Amino acid sequence: MAALVKLKKRYAGLFFTIAVDINDNELSYLETIHLFVELLDSFFSNVCELDIVFNFNKVYSILDEFMLAGEIQETSKREILDRFSDWAVI
Repeated sequence: MAALVKLKKRYAGLFFTIAVDINDNELSYLETIHLFVELLDSFFSNVCELDIVFNFNKVYSILDEFMLAGEIQETSKREILDRFSDWAVI
């Protein structure tokens, strides 16, 4: 069993935690958390806990556009939000 490291990041009262392999680059995962927060902040216009609680399906949809099978699929914030807005129209 692989050893894991727990990374935590706090953004304006929101806490994000991720478990990563001990041999992985921790900075890249912290950047991943940062991009996810930027995506949420752009979509919800200053995201807060209530946005995540009451719109969890939208949060998961944004995460699905951002990550695929635990790997980063897209790093462009504009591209991810454009894809999600196209999906939300349907």
